[in-house]
Amino acid sequence: MALVKVDNLSRVFDVSKPWLNRVLERREKEYLTAVSEVSFDVAERSTYALVGESGSGKSTIGKMLVGLLSPSDGHVEIEGIDLANEPDAAKVDAVRADIQMIFQDPYASLNPRWRVKDIIVEPVASRGGKTEGMAEKLLEQVGLSVKDAGKFPHEFSGGQRQRICIARALASEPRLIVCDEPTSALDVSVQAQVLNLMSDLKENFGLTYVFISHDLTVVRHMADVIGVLYLGRLVEEAVPGRLFDDPKHPYTQMLLEAAPKMDAFGREIQPPEGEIPDPINPPPGCAFHPRCPLAQDICKRDRPRLRQIGGTRVACHFAE
Repeated sequence: MALVKVDNLSRVFDVSKPWLNRVLERREKEYLTAVSEVSFDVAERSTYALVGESGSGKSTIGKMLVGLLSPSDGHVEIEGIDLANEPDAAKVDAVRADIQMIFQDPYASLNPRWRVKDIIVEPVASRGGKTEGMAEKLLEQVGLSVKDAGKFPHEFSGGQRQRICIARALASEPRLIVCDEPTSALDVSVQAQVLNLMSDLKENFGLTYVFISHDLTVVRHMADVIGVLYLGRLVEEAVPGRLFDDPKHPYTQMLLEAAPKMDAFGREIQPPEGEIPDPINPPPGCAFHPRCPLAQDICKRDRPRLRQIGGTRVACHFAE
């Protein structure tokens, strides 16, 4: 059963200059399409990963899932409730209590003036719940000491701070945690510790993750299903084994070829060719066609829709 259903989700930002500047410079309003008609389901107790280059819309989708941004179009349903359009505030509040987010930067996401115990219990205390002994218990569950509860964030390393962020996310006993590049600011050895911790917690607490990352190695280790984003569009979706062994979309193939490999020592790795087009003025048809080796006239004219090929969903006119 799907815990999260994302249907035709889009988000457009107004990035126009102020009114007076537009009048003086004779400019029209400008809009940036960060997410465009994205649809996917996340099964309960699974990990769904979103990958893509910077600017592909990963974090924007994550913020819409937790309610920090409202969709411009489409729907996000969690536990069958559309958070943006549900008129019953009590139902929305009950679902939001089941959602937490772990942010990319553990240095910026913790209040430097609060002690760790107050940071961890904040999601529960803000709703009037009982918090006695909670912080100490959660610190032990994420591999820290009970004695750390009285310390301030500046007394911890980056990996320890991210463990505190994970403990805070667990405090309200959520069903869904959106992880926005939770290990990208950490050293490689610390990354492994945090990822293993998250995997253990998923099994122990029956959690569901939406895992946002640009690191394909991390995603392969964590994900049950992977969605590949390009310029705000979902271009391919498959389980890790199928995606890594038999990628269908040319963009996915390009990403995998550019990823570091254990047996590639001494070989020259080709970086992805070209730049992501301007999201304010995206190309017509398939957004990837300016960089695609397979592009033909139909790619410049018609936007490909996701279709099923074996166990893969792919948006490409020529994928086989």
